Amino acid sequence: MAETRLIQDRYQLLDLIGRGGMGEVWRARDESLGRHVAVKCLKPSGPPHDRSFTRVLRERFRREARVAAALQHRGVTVVHDFGEHDGVLYLVMELLEGRNLSQLLEDNGRRALPVDDVIDIAEQVADALGYTHRQGIVHRDLKPANIMRLTDGTVKICDFGIARLAQDIGFTSKLTGTGISMGTPHYMSPEQIGGVGVDHRSDLYSLGCVLYEIATGAPPFDLDDAWGILVAHRDTPPVPPRTHRAELPGYFERIVLDLLAKSPGQRPEDAVSLRRRILLARTGGERETGPAGHPHLSRAAVPALPPALAGAPAPLAAPAGPPALPPAIAGPPALPDWTRSMTTGRRVAGTRSGAAAPPDHVAALTGAWTTGIRPAPPSPALPQAPAADVLRSLAGRHEAGLALSRLGRWAEAGEIHRAVAAERARLLGAAHPEALASRYERGFALSRTGHDTAALEEFGQVAEGRSRAFGPDHPETLAARQETAYVLGRLGRYAEAHRVYAAVLAARERTAGPEHPDTLRCRHNLAYNLGRLGRAEESYRMFRGVAEARARVLGADHPDTLVSLFEVGYALGRSGRWQEALDTYARVARDRTHALGAGHPDTLSTRYEIGICLGRLGRIAEATELYRALVHDRTAAGGPDDPETLRARHGLGVNLGRLGRWEEALAEASAVFAARERTLGPDHPDTLVSCRERAVSLGWLGRWAEALVLYRRVAEARTRLFGAGHPDAVASRDDEAHCLEQLRSGAPSAGPDRPAAPPRPGAPSSR
Repeated sequence: MAETRLIQDRYQLLDLIGRGGMGEVWRARDESLGRHVAVKCLKPSGPPHDRSFTRVLRERFRREARVAAALQHRGVTVVHDFGEHDGVLYLVMELLEGRNLSQLLEDNGRRALPVDDVIDIAEQVADALGYTHRQGIVHRDLKPANIMRLTDGTVKICDFGIARLAQDIGFTSKLTGTGISMGTPHYMSPEQIGGVGVDHRSDLYSLGCVLYEIATGAPPFDLDDAWGILVAHRDTPPVPPRTHRAELPGYFERIVLDLLAKSPGQRPEDAVSLRRRILLARTGGERETGPAGHPHLSRAAVPALPPALAGAPAPLAAPAGPPALPPAIAGPPALPDWTRSMTTGRRVAGTRSGAAAPPDHVAALTGAWTTGIRPAPPSPALPQAPAADVLRSLAGRHEAGLALSRLGRWAEAGEIHRAVAAERARLLGAAHPEALASRYERGFALSRTGHDTAALEEFGQVAEGRSRAFGPDHPETLAARQETAYVLGRLGRYAEAHRVYAAVLAARERTAGPEHPDTLRCRHNLAYNLGRLGRAEESYRMFRGVAEARARVLGADHPDTLVSLFEVGYALGRSGRWQEALDTYARVARDRTHALGAGHPDTLSTRYEIGICLGRLGRIAEATELYRALVHDRTAAGGPDDPETLRARHGLGVNLGRLGRWEEALAEASAVFAARERTLGPDHPDTLVSCRERAVSLGWLGRWAEALVLYRRVAEARTRLFGAGHPDAVASRDDEAHCLEQLRSGAPSAGPDRPAAPPRPGAPSSR
């Protein structure tokens, strides 16, 4: 572009003003009107031969450029013209004489700006945001470099529409494996980081970060590590600004802290009310604040926002079936998401422990093309370029599927992702990242609904497609390969799962580093799989290392850290170190109660394991009372037939038997067996455990003939399901032989020992 010097025979490029990841900015002369302008030349990342991609790119550029050009406000940079020249997209904007806030801070030696200037900037930016938000426009990338203070004192926001355009067509760089737009992590809202819907309140959070920095000289979370910054935005309260600079007015500190609320609902209602609050405070008329720190301004005085900004769900062309989602979940559709949240890595399978998703937590969004990545070549018969509204509708349906997943409605989510994947493949091609993203999500839903073989097929196809498009070591490829390993483990193919996990771990360590959250997540899963392979000591050492690393990276009480620490406790129990296991579980239970709440499923899972430890240590009465309370809490949370409720009842029955209260133990075992047979099926491993528990109780009550029938049933089922040489099948035949011996000897009552709990269910890992 610089070599041509003249764009469309009109704009003469003169001096390069700046260069960044999205292209170059030139001072230019408009030869037609004889005025100086700024020309931003945008360089897309897609290859020129991918005609389908290029058509979509151009359409989205025109859409966003029209949006930016339609904004007319003294606080927003004016866009005069836009177009394409020699394959480069360009925007022609007013040439601003002044310095952006980042430059002003640098000019001031990275020291805070004068208080009066800070307040004036806050008021002007709030005014501009109030206008743009009323137009239904969200900036999405507000930061000091995008806010200009002109020589006459006017403050202008730059690059409206450009941030969304970058997300659409891949200008912004990404954090590996999460798809989080990463140009400026210091100013990202928690909802941007967590991969949920973004609206005008995200801009307010970013404004809070900007104001904090220009008022104190440093952003609210001034860390060297980008991941640490993102985690802090999500989890850590900011230090009050007056701690750094006592001369700041108290009302300003309250405003900034309200803007930096983690939950969008706790921030100021909108930029209009924010500006009024600043004006009232500047003139000495600040009103009393309520519990959330927001002024009691009349809601009637605040102009209504468009439905999309107010949180109303965008129209979704989803297949019939799922009911309408609540507004807070449906929201205005963001662009397609490939993975989930940043640190916990999406969801947790299994019923023993499960990491809380930030919730399961990371997880994390990538719908756009990542800078520098070459997409797969187009199919021979190129699809027609789909209209922007069609793609946006599909993105909205994809978001709806993700929202259903977050609610645990996996079957419905899977149907939506299946339909969206098929439509995206038809419109964009089967190898397009958005089509693969929907297939990835469908694989997740299939896995969570027990269709592991089908999930394995989906993840395998996604991994192959992403490998061709992005390369074998790209984070998105590795994410699909890791899910493949997880499902292999669910299918009992532990040796194959181990090979895949080991290869993915090596690639993650090489490309992201040994303590990157994605690397640690993979190492956690590998440790679990080692346990399934019988390599208990290796599993224990690896879990302990992951827990220590996560404590350093994420914090000692972070849910992911506690997941790994939970597994340390389990490994200690398997090796017979029950007191150490109990101490570990007690710490996990305490921290989970503090971080997640006493009724959170992860907290309840930890209490279950504490009961096992107490039983193994001979503290039977304590274990019995713990399980009795746990049955009550699990029933309240999930209902009487929930698998976790039944697990707690099983534990209660076992300990009642240990206390010699065999009639009560038999009643519990019989009730749990009936419920499991009804809900899980007669041959489910947990159902067979309960069947055996009934036989144990009958034996201790001297009812050996009845016990023999049940022991034989369990032995036959386990032999049929697992094979004659499987340890469970062998143990069942031993039970049967013991029962026959008791019948021959006429023994009054005795029963064989039995395990304290059914076999461990699916991996409680962060996948």
